[in-house]
Amino acid sequence: MSNPFLKQVFNKDKTFRPKRKFQPGTQRFELHKKAQASLNAGLDLKLAVQLPPGEELSDWVAVHVVDFFNRINLIYGTIGDECTEQSCPVMSGGPKYEYRWQDEHQFRKPTALSAPRYMDLLMDWIEVQINNEELFPSHVGTPFPRNFLQVVKKILSRLFRVFVHVYIHHFDRIAQMGSEAHVNTCYKHFYYFVKEFGLIDTKELEPLVSRAGPHRE
Repeated sequence: MSNPFLKQVFNKDKTFRPKRKFQPGTQRFELHKKAQASLNAGLDLKLAVQLPPGEELSDWVAVHVVDFFNRINLIYGTIGDECTEQSCPVMSGGPKYEYRWQDEHQFRKPTALSAPRYMDLLMDWIEVQINNEELFPSHVGTPFPRNFLQVVKKILSRLFRVFVHVYIHHFDRIAQMGSEAHVNTCYKHFYYFVKEFGLIDTKELEPLVSRAGPHRE
């Protein structure tokens, strides 16, 4: 599902975290190839995100979550050297939106952090989730847990915050690289996917809905 244009624009060496790949021969690998083929063929993004006939929703969602994690890592990695403790002391999306970090270990209460610190904790946390065989089983026939979609919603809502921060605070850098159109495409793909399956509350999407770049609805 990786957009060939993104590969041309972004240096793979700057990927924020190593990619998780699907094992050849597994059902999820075949779904990954099917989704990638739809994107590469230029299929309308609203159609490309729809669940293929005969496929399980959890499998389709799992494939996309891992792919979005990889691609958003790549996007953030390209502006990471400009997102510092000094430039971004608060993880935010402009003056109206501040995102605080909370987890089950170090930060049990929502805590204000710098953007790079927040991103570091976020990517570590997501990486643990998607590599947890009990949450994201890699073997065909292994059932997903009952709380799978609940975990997915949390992952995707937090990944969306990366888009918000990049668009509002670092879009000049994206534009300078000539990659605005490709980041917009990635965002639209993400947006249509979460809307198709109701994976992020509409209210949470508000920071970017009014932006002419990524999306108007």
